[in-house]
Amino acid sequence: MFKSILVANRGEIACRIIRSARRLGIKSIAVYSEADRGALHVDMASDSVCIGPAQASESYLNMDAIIEAIEETGAEAVHPGYGFLSENATFAERLAAADVTFIGPGPDAIRKMGDKIESKKLAQAAGVPTVPGYSDPLSGAAEAKKLAGDIGYPVMLKASAGGGGKGMRLVEDPAKIEDAFKSCVAEAESSFGDGRVFIEKFITTPRHIEIQVLADSHGHTLHLGERECSIQRRHQKVIEEAPSPFVTEKMRAAMGEQAIALSEAVDYVSAGTVEFIVDADRNFYFLEMNTRLQVEHPVTELVTGLDLVEQMIRIAYGEELAFGQDDIRMEGWAMESRIYAEDPMRGFLPSIGRLVRYREPVTSAFGITKNVRMDGGINEGDEINRFYDPMIAKLVTNGDTREEAIRHMCWALDEYYIRGVANNLGFLSAVMHHPRFQRGELSTNFIADEFGERFIPDQTEHKDLDLIVAVTGAVHRIAEGKLLGLQSRNLSGNIMSKQDIHLDDKKVVVLNGTFFPIVTSDANGEIAVRVRDRNFRIETDWSPRSPIFAGAVNGEPISLQIEKEGSHYSVQHTGLTAHARVMSPLAAEMLGRMPEKEAPDTSGQLTSPMPGLLVSLEVEEGQDVKIGEPLAVIEAMKMENQLFAERDGVVAKIHLTPGDSLDVGELILELR
Repeated sequence: MFKSILVANRGEIACRIIRSARRLGIKSIAVYSEADRGALHVDMASDSVCIGPAQASESYLNMDAIIEAIEETGAEAVHPGYGFLSENATFAERLAAADVTFIGPGPDAIRKMGDKIESKKLAQAAGVPTVPGYSDPLSGAAEAKKLAGDIGYPVMLKASAGGGGKGMRLVEDPAKIEDAFKSCVAEAESSFGDGRVFIEKFITTPRHIEIQVLADSHGHTLHLGERECSIQRRHQKVIEEAPSPFVTEKMRAAMGEQAIALSEAVDYVSAGTVEFIVDADRNFYFLEMNTRLQVEHPVTELVTGLDLVEQMIRIAYGEELAFGQDDIRMEGWAMESRIYAEDPMRGFLPSIGRLVRYREPVTSAFGITKNVRMDGGINEGDEINRFYDPMIAKLVTNGDTREEAIRHMCWALDEYYIRGVANNLGFLSAVMHHPRFQRGELSTNFIADEFGERFIPDQTEHKDLDLIVAVTGAVHRIAEGKLLGLQSRNLSGNIMSKQDIHLDDKKVVVLNGTFFPIVTSDANGEIAVRVRDRNFRIETDWSPRSPIFAGAVNGEPISLQIEKEGSHYSVQHTGLTAHARVMSPLAAEMLGRMPEKEAPDTSGQLTSPMPGLLVSLEVEEGQDVKIGEPLAVIEAMKMENQLFAERDGVVAKIHLTPGDSLDVGELILELR
């Protein structure tokens, strides 16, 4: 076995690889940029080498620097993780020339499968069904428009070298094909240095289902079943699961056979993934092959019991697979949520900043076992910066059934505590609780259909607001009781008995502007709360210092986030963010008479929602614009984001020019 492996990556995937290397007794070597000097993957590794400045192009994408690190440390093999150089055939060739093992497929397979146009042709030759379209690169917007008319709308424009949702545009209207082509090419060139784009038919109500394959150098290729990755936003996966609630045994076998056939056609060796688009009639079409470890690999590991990183290492070392196709069993269900530093209220744009508070879900709380696996790569106090992908961690849960895996995920999301950067925890929780998701009625349009372009946490529907009110009332009673006890002890020097402490049982909870009269009492270790005409019995060991409430309400376990912020409580549960104030009936009556304060109108100001680069302005001073019309394009983390008018108006003043760097909140233009 290898004595040492250099991990040519960062963040959670670097930590993930290091954990498997440790278990196999292999020395791990981390590389890091100057921005990652204090990162968790550096702390975990046996050895580490700085390879350059923060910019990925000068560090994690710098082949010369990584090869120098290999020479310096004597690493025998390199695991590239995903992203960066993981699908770079030239990197694999340079390692081979240096007599260093690349833990992944050969350069030829990487090249063939990394080019979407070439891979589609290979799939067709191997008898794998492909989406109708044209495989040759488009010569320009005019050709794109002509071919789109021949194929029939909607169509999808795709970067040939694309991946991760970059360089992709869905076009449903002929009038938008030219702009879509231009932005697709620009994003492809920025992300991959390759502006070639092709076109294919967009399958309506599609599901994204992929097959995990393993192949050794002894002629054995097998599949490990499927993963459902249909919950996507802007073509980027958000939630994945294994198995798929849509796939039958017959369909699984057919998709597996096709994935193996394609892998064998390119002499594939290592772990890889063949991705398919599936229509409502269970017809499946080849999408692409990822010649690397996938972000969502943990769900396959949990249902098969295999460590895919270990298998990649053993295959690269030349070992034969120790099992065959008949030995593979998918048992139970696993669910993965990608935790991102992004702002759902600003169209899910990336958020940067320091993780002021960070607490991953505990394995159990108040007697609840949650079957949680955390694949993370950060610590409290770490910085989320603009140089890298904003994914914080992957939260994975499992159970005997899909319902159980979802239930564990719901508990875990409600206990995941992040402060300092905007994040998508509430949104993920809302998806998990959505009836359509729970029924397994998925498609890649799910988020757009059910949530639109933004997610507003305080407007999320909650199935039982009385429950939130009851917990808030119980928490307030506990906090008030402790405060009165401390005050009594400070005044008299003696601790008073519980009977001597007076608590006002009648209160009003004002939850997001709605008034709920409550009555509270406590006895026998429980707190009783009456909300309107409903009674709640609450058991908990919560204390005012904890932001996580874990307990049981009427015998049912519950977890939620609740903490005091000035005069009110901030509550997060099942995707809802609520602001609650607890007060006396008289104070509530006075509050009800107060006029509502109107929020200032900022719809006439276009400001940058994130740090980035102003790519282009779509308007000029004096131009009339309508609500929803594009105003500007900004680039951040190699993704182009279009900003739109929030109201009708006239462009009064433009403050910046294309090419300018942007800070969060920087004013770009004004409407009158």
